Formats: sequence, structure tokens, C-alpha cells
Amino acid sequence: MDKPTPLTPLLDQTSSPQLLRQLNSSELPELAQQLRDFMIHSVEKTGGHLASSLGVVELSIALHYIYNTPEDRLVWDVGHQCYPHKILTGRKEAMTTLRQQGGISGFTKRGESPYDPFGAGHSSTSISAALGMAIASKQASNNRQTVAVIGDGALTGGMAFEALNHAGESNADLLVVLNDNDMSISENVGGLSRYLGRILTSSTYSQMRETSKKVLSHLPGAWDLARKTEEHMKGMVVPGTLFEELGFNYAGPVDGHDLPALVRALRTLHTLKGPRFLHIITQKGRGYTPAEQDPLKYHGIGRIEPALKVNQQPDSKNTVTYTEIFGEWLCNSVEKYPQLIAITPAMMSGSGMVKFAKQYPDHFIDVGIAEQHAVTLAAGLATENRHPIVAVYSTFLQRGYDQLIHDVALQNLPVLFAIDRAGLVGADGATHTGAFDISFLRIIPNMVVMTPSSGAECQQMLDCALEHPGPAAIRYPRATTPAIAEKLNTIDPIKLGRGVVCRSGESTALLVFGPLLEPALIAAEQINATVVDMRFVAPLDQQLLLQIAQSHQHLITIEENVVAGGAGSGVNEFLLSNQIQCPILNLGLPNHFVEQGERDTLLRLYRLDSDGILDSISRFLSTEQR
Repeated sequence: MDKPTPLTPLLDQTSSPQLLRQLNSSELPELAQQLRDFMIHSVEKTGGHLASSLGVVELSIALHYIYNTPEDRLVWDVGHQCYPHKILTGRKEAMTTLRQQGGISGFTKRGESPYDPFGAGHSSTSISAALGMAIASKQASNNRQTVAVIGDGALTGGMAFEALNHAGESNADLLVVLNDNDMSISENVGGLSRYLGRILTSSTYSQMRETSKKVLSHLPGAWDLARKTEEHMKGMVVPGTLFEELGFNYAGPVDGHDLPALVRALRTLHTLKGPRFLHIITQKGRGYTPAEQDPLKYHGIGRIEPALKVNQQPDSKNTVTYTEIFGEWLCNSVEKYPQLIAITPAMMSGSGMVKFAKQYPDHFIDVGIAEQHAVTLAAGLATENRHPIVAVYSTFLQRGYDQLIHDVALQNLPVLFAIDRAGLVGADGATHTGAFDISFLRIIPNMVVMTPSSGAECQQMLDCALEHPGPAAIRYPRATTPAIAEKLNTIDPIKLGRGVVCRSGESTALLVFGPLLEPALIAAEQINATVVDMRFVAPLDQQLLLQIAQSHQHLITIEENVVAGGAGSGVNEFLLSNQIQCPILNLGLPNHFVEQGERDTLLRLYRLDSDGILDSISRFLSTEQR
């Protein structure tokens, strides 16, 4: 039975930041409670990034209360925590469509609302983007304020520090809010820290500091001595010295769930000029006991379904995911490969590595949100006869592309890339869709690129890749193992660059790269087509390709990647270079950004399910026969 919708009378009256700013400050804590209740109820129905958003309810209210949004720019990093922001900016009713096809995004999105000045999805971008806006505002000589909100995890990204370094010397009117929800930068050290935080965010302290700076700057050495004394005292109890050295006016730490304190701090900082930095301490999952106790589990959740009816059994078909298969393979391989070291850029859970990290901590490295570093770290390990495995989502590997080319492939180092979320990802939408990895990987010299069609094949490929003396990548989807394809796989070890014929047919051959083998086989039954599990994008099985091209009248390539530059393009190039003229149809994702929606729905939309594949082939063959 569904939970009753919570009563939110104050929230219902606050459908825009303009109305929010009309409230008395004493009403804000009740608004926060209603906002939290509504968000829990809503996200339980749709799924989404719950824990992160629960942690910034008070911050979202305080920012919109003090700043004149959307005229003032508010830039959220990553976007995992933007649900309270969406609700407060007129999208409360639209939350029923969150992350669904045709609905609102789970991240900030420029086309969705004027309150979203910058789109998000990947981390560590907010300070750079907000600084660009602040510089533009400074050049236009307007009074617009710009705020960047970034989490302690995202602050580990090198791009964030590059932006901080530039912002400090730019003297632009920019406020950076650090949402520290895991104490990963500094520990809140009790009463003294809280007391000092109140002092450092007070208007009296800020005014005194600015006045002292003006007076003492005229006395030789006086301001420098005062500054060093201040920094020494602050450095003993607060982590602000680093940011002060970068040129920021630092304030905090502040309890991020204390609305009056947040409002006071932001009101004070709003009156100042130049780069400012507010450090707040929050609790991920605040106000929702399961998320407070296990914020990792509730970072991103699916729909929380009503309890099963009596005697109703859950559907256990195809319950093993590629991610789980990779995780188990890691655990089973470390004894065989004692030099194995698994690396993740802050995706331990998402990449299926929790069990491995607990059992083999000496073989596991989490570098935080630092994809570039993860790739080059792996290269360094490889030079010392280790077996590094970089587990990364397809969309995030894009961030380490230069390192992949320059530090790994150019030196032909044996680094294995386990690429999760390749292809369609569902509700996370365009920012997380892994639509381009085949295109950008297959063109790199020395790079082996594999596309398993089943769990058994994925395990075999992982073994093959780890034995390979150069760089290799295995890309697999956010999906369960296809049962039909599973039965077709042989138990023989996979040979480098060799595909396999799964079904022999007549004049048409389907060349399948990866997990779409199952719908391809279903379609092939209708037209008696040959089906080839190509397995490798690079190197292509040239011998098999020549054989198939010479014995069939039509070729169809199928992949869960954009057609442009994809595996099909590689087949086209090979045939052309060998002067083989054969009608060929390339099926894959369109060359535009894929919107959010359920994976199965998107496969139907882009005609990559069995019916869509069959229809596309039938249309192609009918055209060829004219």
C-alpha cells in the first residue's frame, strides 16, 4: 500500500524563490521539514539521488532566500543534490516525472529552467563555470552575484583546484560553498570549531577584517604580521588556510543544517566583494533514517515498490548484472594474479568492487573523483610489473582520454580498462550515456577493445585482457546477462581478435558487437540470417570478416554505440581498404545525445530491440532489391 502524501501547506505556498523570500526567517525550519518530507515521498516513487539531496535541504533554502535567483547565478556541481533546488524553483509538481522519459532531469539542465544556469552530471565543473559567469558579470559592470556549490568528493577533482587557483587571483565576485558531508577534507573538531565558525561568518568580524586590512596596509610589515597571526590561529582549528592562500575570504565551518546560522553566514558573505569561500558541514541522507545509516546505499535508489502481495514471488529471471560479474571475477582472480591492483575513481559500489575492496584492501585503490590521475597511476603501476585494472564508467573515461593515449597506449603498457555503463544507462540520461567509447577507443594504436555479449564471455574476455601484454578495454552495459546468448557461448578461452559464428544462415549476415546479440538472434530467425558475435572491435577479426563478406550478399553491423565512428565504421573501412563491395547497413545509436528513459524503452525507440532490428533490416533488403 502506498504511503499517504505528506501535508506541505507552507511548501505549497512557496512555488518560487520570490515567494520564498517573502517568508519570515522563523518559518524556514518548518519549510525545510516539509520540503524534506515531500522529497522523500516523491523520490521513493520515482527513484533518484536521495541521500545527497536530503543533505542540502537547508542550504538550498538559504541560498534562494538570500540570493536573487535566477538573476543571481546558482551553479550546482554534479547535480546529485539538486532536487530541493528543483522543488523550490517551480518544479514541485513535475517531480512525479523525475528521470523518466519526457520528464525532468535528475540533474540541472539549462533547457529545463532559468534557475539552472549550467547543466551538470559530471563532477568538479561548478567552480570553473561559475567563475566564467562571474568574470562576465564583472566585465558587464552589473551587480549580479554568482555562487558555486561543490561537494568534498568533487573537490578532489583536479579541475576544481585549477578553478580555485584562477578564481583567487581573478578578484571576481564569486562565492564557493563547500558542502562537506563526509568529513573527507577536515573533521569538525567540536565546540571550539563551531564557536570559531560563528565568529568567522559574522558581519562584525568581516567588517573588522576589511577595515584592519585598509589601515594596516599603510604600515610597513604590520598587515603581513597580522595576517600571519590570524592564519596561524585559524589553522589550528579550521581548514581555511589553504583557501585563504589561494585568495579567498574563508568562512566556516558552519553547521549546514542550522538554517539561522546559514542565513547569517550567507547574508554576511553576500555583502562582500571578491572571491569568498563558505565551508559547511552536512549529513548525507539527513532526516531519513535508512539513508543516514547507509548513505552509500541510498545515494541513488530505484523506485521503492509497495510490498509484494501474499504468495507473489519476485521475478528472478536474469538477475546477474555485468557489474556483479566483474566484481566476482576480481575476487576470483587475485590469487591467480597476485600483482593485480584494481583502481576506481570514486565508483567502488557502482563498479561492483565493494566485496573486493573489503577482502583485498592491499590490491584496491580508490583515487577519488580523479579520472585522469587514475589512468596515469595505472600506467605507473604497469611499468613496475603490476597488473592494474581501471574500473570506470564509459562516460567518465572521457575525462581521462589524453592520459589514456599519452600515458598508456603510446607506451603500450598493460592496463586493463573495465568500462561499465557502456551504451544506454536509463534514467541518468545524456550526461551518463556511454555512447562514444567504441568510437574514441578503436582509433587508438595498441588498444584492444572487446565487447562481450554475455556474462560468460565477459569473464573470458577479462582473463584474455589481463594476459594481454598491452592496453585493453572491455565495455559492458548496465544490464543483466542475456540468457539466450549465455547458452550459445563456448567454454573455450577467447583468442585475441577472434569472433565466432553463432548462427548460420543464407544471404544476410548480422555482425554483432556486444550485448545486442540476443535481439539480433531473434531477428535472424525470421529472415534466416547468419549471426556473428564479433567480440572484438579492435583488432577486428579480418579473416572472419573476409569469409563472411565473400559468402553473403548483405552485411548488417549492430552495436550499442553511436554509428558515427563506431564498430560498423571500422567494418566499412576494412571492406573498403580491401576493395570489397558489399551492401552494408550500420545499426546503432543516433548521433545525438540520448535522453533519459528506461533501457528497454530506449532500445525500442532507437530500433535496437528485436522488432526494430528486423524492421530496419527488412527495409534495407527491400531497398536493395529494387
